[in-house]
Amino acid sequence: VKEHQNGAGGREEEEDCDDATSDNHFIVESQEKIIYLTLQVRSSSLPTTICCTEALLRNNPKAPFSMLRLLLLSAICTAIPVNAAIRRTSLSGVSRSTTPHRSTKEFGRKKRMLRLSKFTTTAIAGFTESSYDDDNGYKKASERRFGDSDWPQYGTKYLPKQTIERAERGNKIEKLKLEKCGSAAFEEVHEFAAAIREGTTTWEDLDIDDADVRLKWAGLFHRRKRTPGRFMMRLKVPNGLLTSDHMRFFADTVGIYPADVGVIDITTRQNIQLRGIELQDMTELIDGLQMRGLSNVQSGMDNIRNLVGSPIAGIDPEELVDTRDIAKDIDAMITNDGKGNPKLANLPRKFNIAVSGSRDDFAHTSINDIGLRPCPNKESGEMGFNVIVGGYFSIKRVMESIPMDIWIKAEDAARFCEAVLLYFRDNGSRGDRQKARLIWLIEDMGMEGFRQAISDKYDEMFPKKKGGAAIPAQPEPWAVAAGTNTPTQPHKKRDILGVHSQVIGSGD
Repeated sequence: VKEHQNGAGGREEEEDCDDATSDNHFIVESQEKIIYLTLQVRSSSLPTTICCTEALLRNNPKAPFSMLRLLLLSAICTAIPVNAAIRRTSLSGVSRSTTPHRSTKEFGRKKRMLRLSKFTTTAIAGFTESSYDDDNGYKKASERRFGDSDWPQYGTKYLPKQTIERAERGNKIEKLKLEKCGSAAFEEVHEFAAAIREGTTTWEDLDIDDADVRLKWAGLFHRRKRTPGRFMMRLKVPNGLLTSDHMRFFADTVGIYPADVGVIDITTRQNIQLRGIELQDMTELIDGLQMRGLSNVQSGMDNIRNLVGSPIAGIDPEELVDTRDIAKDIDAMITNDGKGNPKLANLPRKFNIAVSGSRDDFAHTSINDIGLRPCPNKESGEMGFNVIVGGYFSIKRVMESIPMDIWIKAEDAARFCEAVLLYFRDNGSRGDRQKARLIWLIEDMGMEGFRQAISDKYDEMFPKKKGGAAIPAQPEPWAVAAGTNTPTQPHKKRDILGVHSQVIGSGD
């Protein structure tokens, strides 16, 4: 946390960090055809980073994987008391002590990201197949403009009159957003990059609020004192789903920068952060991310953070729900399929969502603003989610989520989250930023009032689903038996290392 506190962003920068830092790491080299990126999962830890299920790294025979040294997460997050240390590891995209990755060495800076003008990501390990073709009318991220169908208007324009009036009386960040909405950064990041490349401006000439605050809406964080002129880019990687192509792209991206700044972070929200990036390179980077089904939008400041799901989704023998598609659906709603969603780009504060896949709750829903916990419907047996809300984990306050007494179908998860987000956008506090998270709104309204407001909002937004968000929370079939302290279906939370089959129990 001290690293974030020492940055030029001060308290805001500290609030925007996904996690604190750690020097713990190890290097993995392999000549094997298939490598599993194995991460340790503990029921007592914060969410581990990349979903083990999808972290299948496949070698390119023409570029042996031993050329690419990945610093993988070895530090395991500790338990969650107030002063627990949250630990994260950086990984260096290219080892400076060995031969650089082939694409960086041979093709140089300008071709490192857009190596393919016609690019297809294969549907592997649960990824949706998508194509990039210059001839089929597909629009690059850098070609979008406000006023087009993707971005009809800036985020501020979606706020009701009473919300704008409260923002006008609000904190300095609210006034900054009213002056120019942070969603403007979706487009302006490319304008800034082009101007610097053309030599008509420099990063020092940028408005300080644009460089140090508004660019966070494009996922860019600037530490003016520590790394002047270099930015960290935080991505959106729902459920931590990554492929070997993603990892090579990250390595190519940071590999051209000095080793002390060009690094990759794996965060406790299953996310990736690319450090040391120069602003003039952002257009190539952002277009390259979109080509690979990833995005950078709305990952900082008053936006929804990365969607956390089960890190062993799809291979967990005790899984109740596969969280991958649900996390991707919610993220697609939030980010407009990764293009940027001005409608949800002006929240009162940041917002966290997690989807649990088993009774172990590896996603740690209890410290998220919205937590979805799997539970079957008692009548139909359909697997859905009981909703908990208001989780809050910061250096200022730790608050465990509160049961909302609502059960939703898995297919309605994204719709329900959208209803909560829009209600929070319009009614959350725009005053003291230390009291602007969702829990403060819940406490002001009372849970009964908040639950009714969300049910009404859901029915208003989705009339054909009327009543869908008003189903009371379903009893967990493994819950504690009446009058006893004994669960009807006992379960011991598991500590798991990696993705391979293993014996879980005492002495093993």
